[in-house]
Amino acid sequence: MADYSAINAFLARARAGLDRVEPERLADEVAAGAIMIDIRPLEQRQRDGELPGAIIIDRNVIEWRLDPTSPDRLAIAVDAGIRYVLVCNEGYSSSLAAATLRELGLRRATDLVGGFQASRVSPQGRLTAPVRSPLPESRPEAC
Repeated sequence: MADYSAINAFLARARAGLDRVEPERLADEVAAGAIMIDIRPLEQRQRDGELPGAIIIDRNVIEWRLDPTSPDRLAIAVDAGIRYVLVCNEGYSSSLAAATLRELGLRRATDLVGGFQASRVSPQGRLTAPVRSPLPESRPEAC
């Protein structure tokens, strides 16, 4: 049965503006300069493990941390053209967050299809991308 809920319609509109990354392409994206952002809550990271090379930013502050015009931005947020690949647990909230970042002008923000869980069924077995951490400490405090 099709789900015609308001949230699914909203999600479809958000995804229509994204060039989402398939799990098997994540390492290539990072090698080309993309920055992985893990927006999963602490409980999910503790349960399922960390995403190697990702910067952890809580979903509730991501707009402030990545907007290059924000006084609360991270040191990496220097340009609206940076390629950010957001990763949540299953690829739903990351789509909404990436669409919001695009509305703020971060025109290359996107997300990972299937989120972290997609790694469990991918041919590689687990998401592994080249470790590339542009920050010495990748756990910014939440507001």
